[in-house]
Amino acid sequence: MPSQKDHVRRLREVDLRVTRPRLAVLDAVCAHPHADTDTIVGAVRRGLPDVSRQAVYDVLRALTTAGLVRRIQPSGHVARYESRVGDNHHHVICRSCGIIGDVDCAVGEAPCLTPSEHHGFILDEAEVIYWGLCAECAAAPASGSQP
Repeated sequence: MPSQKDHVRRLREVDLRVTRPRLAVLDAVCAHPHADTDTIVGAVRRGLPDVSRQAVYDVLRALTTAGLVRRIQPSGHVARYESRVGDNHHHVICRSCGIIGDVDCAVGEAPCLTPSEHHGFILDEAEVIYWGLCAECAAAPASGSQP
């Protein structure tokens, strides 16, 4: 996990002022991969109890815009945040419990998938979400089943 010194360096590299809320949000996102906003707010408030929800939203937006944090929002789910950026990785999501895991790019370089038509776009990224059941949910007996 990155240190406070690493966070300070990364903020300065993207010309963001180093503030306690920004450091706390970076810590929370690193400590809780694929966390939703409520989880991040809770983690930040453990160290900064007076920080507002809006302040956390504002910091998340600034960090995402600066490329220090990645925001993903799978269909039917709330936005999630992660600190793994810049490598064009993908995600696997359990349809039952909602757990999210990282999946490395299938080919290795961005974009790792080539569409049948690019409509004149210069492509630099591909986003893939694999859906299924995690091992725990797949092994669980179906609810409502009778022995």
